Order: sequence, then structure tokens, then C-alpha cells
Amino acid sequence: MSRILSVGKAVPPYQLSQEASQKLVYELFRDRFPQIDRLMRIFPNSEIRTRHFCVPAEWFLRDHSFAEKNEQYLAEACRLGAEAIQRCLQKCALSPEAIDCLIFVSSTGIATPSIDARILNLLGMREDVTRIPLWGLGCAAGAMGLARANDYAKAHPERLVLLLAVELCGLTFVKRDISKSNFVATSLFADGAAAVLIAGERYARLHPAFADAPAIVGSVSTTWRDSLDVMGWDVTDDGLRVIFSRDIPALVKQRMGQTVEQALARHQLTLRQISRFLPHPGGAKVIAAYRETLGLPAESTRDAEEVLAEYGNMSSATVLYVLERSLARHWASGEYGLLTALGPGFSSEVVILQAGGERG
Repeated sequence: MSRILSVGKAVPPYQLSQEASQKLVYELFRDRFPQIDRLMRIFPNSEIRTRHFCVPAEWFLRDHSFAEKNEQYLAEACRLGAEAIQRCLQKCALSPEAIDCLIFVSSTGIATPSIDARILNLLGMREDVTRIPLWGLGCAAGAMGLARANDYAKAHPERLVLLLAVELCGLTFVKRDISKSNFVATSLFADGAAAVLIAGERYARLHPAFADAPAIVGSVSTTWRDSLDVMGWDVTDDGLRVIFSRDIPALVKQRMGQTVEQALARHQLTLRQISRFLPHPGGAKVIAAYRETLGLPAESTRDAEEVLAEYGNMSSATVLYVLERSLARHWASGEYGLLTALGPGFSSEVVILQAGGERG
């Protein structure tokens, strides 16, 4: 089994409290939403305290072209991604030259050459690094990136894989979009980056310091039919306009219980054997829906709730922040964890983790 060696994260410099966000959004939309006062309740109900953005608050008061937003995405994604990678590698005293495979996930900007190629040059990685850029997986991409990193590491057990997730959700804001989805997004989404270092089994065995690192037991992907309109983007002249269904918490309640049970059964496990739960905190209602459908106690999703409160929803990077927070607390030998995320498709990814990596 491949092993998770470290997680590094990075947030941009502009921090905005939820109270300040609420005032900003009220100024932007008060003349365009007839029921603005009722809609503003989503801000105090979000359970978010602060968020970070790569642009100052006044940026949101002006119109910006898609080209302008994407140019800023290119610069900021490279800067933030490089910072997350450096922090991740520093924890293991490794240099960028040690990386054999770089997986990059993002859905909030477009780049060709892709961001991973640009970062390869910025950090001086080897020219023979395998690059795997993945686009369009949305909030599920952090979990899916871990799963694909595990697949690569199983095929190449002597290698090191680096997963990088960078999302600049703030740059996708369209000032002229007066949809309910856009209004909800202003209370929820934020910017951030995270990097995870994964070692193949043979690499970990040859380096005793990593021999007991948490293992990825396996993963299961699910894409539900006829659900394309639940989450995603409409590509317009103004940029990426958000599609965000109010039915997501209901879909979690209806489908995730069976999905999780089936995923665990593939690995001869049951929900009772899982003691760590790491859901992507898509929002307070989504976290609550996970607890309800899986029958979890309130304290089981503490890490996800704390990440949501401190950072908001950073799309694919968010669940990796939950992972970093969970790994910072001691896992008992053999303890199982379940990392999950949902994204466009409508889809889910379930990743099974185990401390020490020995099946028992």
C-alpha cells in the first residue's frame, strides 16, 4: 500500500471575515435581489468565520473579463502551488528533485501549458517527472487526486508522487450574475492550495522514517447517472458561472450511505471499523447530512467543521486541509479513516486510510 508522508498547505494574503463578506455582498446585490434581507441569513448560518482570497475585497466591486481573471489565475496558482509544495516537502526534508510524479488538480482557471508544467520550472524539478494534470473534477478533485496518486504508486512502488490542488474560487465571481447559485457561492467559496506527498510501498520500506506513515488502503469512484446539472460551470464571456444545486445535502442523505457501505465492502470492511471521518466540508448542511446518513456522532466531523470555519470551501483543496488536521492528531496503530468528497458529474470519491498500513 502507498503511504501519505506529509501535507502542506498555503493560503493567499487577503483574509476576509464572514461579517465583512456579508456587508460586501449586501452592497453588491441589494438593488438586484428583492428578498435580499432574507437571503442574507445564509452568511451567519454558514458556520464560516474567515476566508482567504488572492485579491482584495474591492476587486469584487468591479467587472472583470474572463481573460483578466484567467491571467491572474495563472500567476497566483503558480505562486500558491509552489508555496504549498515547498511546505509539504520541507516536512520530510526532501527537495523538489526527489519527485517522480506530479498530479495537479484544479477547476477554477484554464492553463496550457498546465500549472504543473509551470511549477516544474519554478521549483527546478527533474525534466523526467511524470505529469498528470486533471481538470473539471471540482470539489471532488482532492479525494480523486489522492486515489489516482495511489493508483500510480501501486504501479510504481519505488516512486514518490506529489498531489497538488490549487483553487482560486474568488476569481470565478461574476458580478453581473444574479442567480441564486452565485449568491450562495459568495457566502461559501474561498481560495487555497494543498500538496500531499505519497510514497509507493517499496520506497517507504527502503526509508525507515516513512515505514509507519498512514497508508491508502484503496478507493472507489462513483458517478451517478442523470445528475449533470447538480454542480459545475457555465462557461460565459464573463467567465465561469457557478451551477450549485440546493439539493446537494438531500443527495448526500439519499445516496452516500449506500455508496460508502459498498466502497467499504469492496475492501472487506464495515462502517463500524471506521473511527476517523474526513468529509470534504462543502458546507454546514453537507457535513450535517454526512452525519445523518452515516449515523455519526457530532464530534466525528470536528476536523471538517474547523476547516470550514477557518477557511471556507476551497473546492478540491479543502478535504486535504481536513486530512492535514486529522493526521496531526495521533492515530492508533491499525486505525481506519474514511476520506470522502463530492463533485460535478454528480460524483463521489471514497478513499480508505489506515494508520500503520497493516490490515487487521
